[in-house]
Amino acid sequence: MSNRTETDKAITTVWRQEQARLIASLTRVVRDISLAEELAQDALMAALKHWPETGVPRNPGAWLMQAGKRKAIDYFRHRKMAAGKLEEVGRTMEEDVPDAETAIHDSMDDDVGDDLLRLIFTSCHPILPAESRVALTLRLIGGLTTEEIARAFLANDTTIGQRIVRAKRTIADAGLPYEVPRGAERVERLASVLGVLYLIFNEGYSATAGEDWMRPQLCEEAMRMGRILTQLMPEEAEVHGLLALMEIQHSRVNARTNAKGEPILLPDQNRALWDQLMIRRGLNGLQRVTALGGDIGPYALQAAIAACHARAWRAEDTDWRRIASLYALLVEVMPSPVVELNRAVAVSMAEGPAPALTLVDAIWSGGLLDNYHLLYGVRGDLLSKLGRHTEANLDFRRAAELTRNEREKAYLLGRADEAMSALTA
Repeated sequence: MSNRTETDKAITTVWRQEQARLIASLTRVVRDISLAEELAQDALMAALKHWPETGVPRNPGAWLMQAGKRKAIDYFRHRKMAAGKLEEVGRTMEEDVPDAETAIHDSMDDDVGDDLLRLIFTSCHPILPAESRVALTLRLIGGLTTEEIARAFLANDTTIGQRIVRAKRTIADAGLPYEVPRGAERVERLASVLGVLYLIFNEGYSATAGEDWMRPQLCEEAMRMGRILTQLMPEEAEVHGLLALMEIQHSRVNARTNAKGEPILLPDQNRALWDQLMIRRGLNGLQRVTALGGDIGPYALQAAIAACHARAWRAEDTDWRRIASLYALLVEVMPSPVVELNRAVAVSMAEGPAPALTLVDAIWSGGLLDNYHLLYGVRGDLLSKLGRHTEANLDFRRAAELTRNEREKAYLLGRADEAMSALTA
């Protein structure tokens, strides 16, 4: 491999690692996310120009930071901005990285964690629509390109690009402070941050549309951002709870599809394929949650449910009564018909399909999940187990009509055909 190729690979790796921190620190200096992104890109271009000739510096992150802040000085100088702003940028550059070949100074180390936290909280501000928070977070913290985000969510590149632009404009127009809020506002904003990561992970774990049932890259990005949060907010139990949930769930990724990419449901998975290291990390995270007194948080409860599955070496060893009781707690903490539906599945495994069907029919009659394909999929499964195959066939077909995921649709239609075959058996 040529030196140029090795350098290019090194630059790609460094950029992946440093991009979010670089944008965050530049945003602190220039107070403008869009400008900070441009300056970070300029720093990357400078690295692409110089590093193949000079080699990768010992502290590439510091080099990029210094380059970005020099670009900021040029930006303000060319636009004849206030001398005070020039002085401020120059001063912070000198304080942070006086020498790009030396270790980052302690003052910069202190800042960079705060900068990332500010950027995360700003990207997930409740003033933004949920889909904009997801797109902006993936762009700024996850480092995904607009095209990658669009591909992940099966959206048009232009739509995603406009969503990101509008989000940044909304933040700028509203004059939102670039800070981590305190008190009740911090609790509210943290819930928004965790909700965004949860949405990103879930979209990767069970894609709502498209040819693929899973998009592991999104799961990995959500976990990576979750690990950043646990380092920046180590005393927040729900941060650890969400990361534990994601890690335990993601441990099954290699067992969730067959060689054709078709779904394999949890009871039928080869548990030898589950990632035990990922499970241990998740279980350790749950221990941290307990130490922090956060066992009844919504993410902690979901992680505890996932842990029940992870601890069972065989499907028949699963403690379904424990899972059902955890879902009952979750319904109290996070009331939702979807949580009620998941509880019904646990009850079916613990007590049988008849009491579970009573719960599902109560959800069905409420009308809140009329267009939710999993309601009909679960109901079809329960009806099938009770020998009501004609009704099961109809529910499976209704579920197939509602899902936008091609793999899931094929699976549900297969279940419908099985129900019809059972009628003639």
